[in-house]
Amino acid sequence: MKFQEILELIDKVADRGIHSVEIEQSGTKLKIEGKSSQPQVFHSYHGDAGESQGALPPIPTALPPATAPSAVPEKVVDDQAGMHIITSPIVGTYYRAASPEAPAFINVGDRVTKGKVLCIIEAMKLMNEIESDVDGVVTAIYPQNGQPVEYGEKLFAVKV
Repeated sequence: MKFQEILELIDKVADRGIHSVEIEQSGTKLKIEGKSSQPQVFHSYHGDAGESQGALPPIPTALPPATAPSAVPEKVVDDQAGMHIITSPIVGTYYRAASPEAPAFINVGDRVTKGKVLCIIEAMKLMNEIESDVDGVVTAIYPQNGQPVEYGEKLFAVKV
């Protein structure tokens, strides 16, 4: 099952108020539970008879609330603070620099322009550069270097 299909299934569970759905396909079991503030997805692996039986612990996957549109919003404007908030478009590990010995891409107080690389988010061994979509001054950096980030989590506040 593809990731997009899983997201669509989660949306349908949330929209229709279904309590839970379980699907097992090719040794992978997918369980989606509704009726909470956010649906959770649990994955487990069941080995063959020759392998030791045991399942991986459930891994909750953060998803947008059921009221959010199914499209992936990368950036959000925080009207109350007058700041442009840049959020994580994916789940992964946040890095402030290209390597441990390299300087950080940006710091609080730095002026950024549209298209400037702000950080890297590593997801499944792929390094994804996150770029600014506005010109402004960075007023806050939310995650710490090496910290896991989730979809929709705040990364930066930029005063435009």
